[in-house]
Amino acid sequence: MASRAFAVVGPSGSGKDTLIAEVAGLPGLHLVRRVITRPEAAGGEPFEGVTEAEFAARAAAGAFALAWQAHGLHYGIPASAVAAQQAGATVLFNGSRAMLGQAARVFPGLAVLLVTARPETLAARLAARGRESVGDIAARLARAQFELPPNLPVIRIDNDGALETAAAAMRAALQPAALQPDNA
Repeated sequence: MASRAFAVVGPSGSGKDTLIAEVAGLPGLHLVRRVITRPEAAGGEPFEGVTEAEFAARAAAGAFALAWQAHGLHYGIPASAVAAQQAGATVLFNGSRAMLGQAARVFPGLAVLLVTARPETLAARLAARGRESVGDIAARLARAQFELPPNLPVIRIDNDGALETAAAAMRAALQPAALQPDNA
């Protein structure tokens, strides 16, 4: 089977981390643990928290296949993800729409799993986290509608209803037949 790579993107509160956790045990799946310049105690996805100085040193040493900034933080996808894809694994990582063009150059055959939910659902989920002010939530909702780079296969996953339904859609998207021309 050919190796594949998937970037999971979507607005804050869409449930990206929850869905990634739901598919984490699939055979042949290499789940990427991002490196982020925030304390691990901040919660959310499983990630490696580092200082800005440590992130910069790792980036300078070539430790990241991808690195970008968003929301005042630095994010990195370890270079080991490229090696995993080259070894035949299906690579899955939580990405950002801003880095998709770069990601497509680094990961051959990259596909995008776009996780969506209605604005009311996003607002309720963000408020339930308790990490952001009302103003911060409003700003995130304003950024919820975005364009993706052209020429990338995109599979939309609606996560507005039952978690089991969205998780089943993500599992199906990770199957080789999901990227046939009729489905891309």
